[in-house]
Amino acid sequence: MSGKIQPVPGAKPLSMWQQYGPSEKTVRGIVIGGITGGIEICITFPTEYVKTQLQLDERSSTPKFKGPIDCVKQTVKGHGFFGLYRGLSVLLYGSIPKSSFRFGTFEYLKSQAADERGNLSPVMRLLCGLGAGLSEAVFAVTPMETVKVKFIHDQGLAQPKYKGFVHGVGCIVKAEGLGGIYKGVTATMAKQGSNQAIRFFVMETLKDWYRGGDNTQTISKPIVGLMGAVAGAASVYGNTPIDVVKTRMQGLEAKKYKNTLDCAMQIWKKEGFFAFYKGTVPRLSRVCLDVGITFMIYDSIIEFLDHYWKKQ
Repeated sequence: MSGKIQPVPGAKPLSMWQQYGPSEKTVRGIVIGGITGGIEICITFPTEYVKTQLQLDERSSTPKFKGPIDCVKQTVKGHGFFGLYRGLSVLLYGSIPKSSFRFGTFEYLKSQAADERGNLSPVMRLLCGLGAGLSEAVFAVTPMETVKVKFIHDQGLAQPKYKGFVHGVGCIVKAEGLGGIYKGVTATMAKQGSNQAIRFFVMETLKDWYRGGDNTQTISKPIVGLMGAVAGAASVYGNTPIDVVKTRMQGLEAKKYKNTLDCAMQIWKKEGFFAFYKGTVPRLSRVCLDVGITFMIYDSIIEFLDHYWKKQ
């Protein structure tokens, strides 16, 4: 069968865009994914801030924070409530393209791999999720995360040197070149690839189970949110060690590590196994909330647009 879309008898001829361009679901995934990412990060950023601070607070030195709550208290005391939003602009600038690449890539790969009922096999759920994660890692997450981690790390210094997003990025590029915002790219690809492979696999599996394979059946938003939380929790326990290594590779002290593997080995030797799970509690709370909200918003916007278009 040809990949070219065949026109329906009696319908208007298809344009070249409709025949050869991205599918409607791919375009919607890109646009709606971007909107979803912007809304979600504004809600969940404080937990991301706390997680990053705890991961940068190495065991080998005197710990600055006693735990997540103490981190929040010290931040608010020293910088006010909005200190918990330090670095938000970086994530906000990056969350829109990140989410666009994630959902756009997934929808594209799903359209190529789904069966006649629109369902994916277990293996394809993993592979489509993996592809979505690798896409967002290369094109959005690595530069965004690197700058974010450096901004948060900079705030913990006695005399912070970054005065804002543009100034901070300028300082990083001036000191380290463009490669300075691509630190930890290998670890980030591993993290995002495994993240989305796990999340989309769990999410698609739960949706398929709930609907009995019937994609026309609507799932209530609370159930979608619960499924997203389960998918998020699975990804946290599956790849937090990768996340810790990635964070260290993107911090201001990354130069003491030869590469990603050396970073992991130093953590293991100096701090032990449990250092790979530093920040798990705040990350767990953030990710479960993040993934649950993301899928709820994404599905809600899609249903709204489907309902609106049907009326036209």
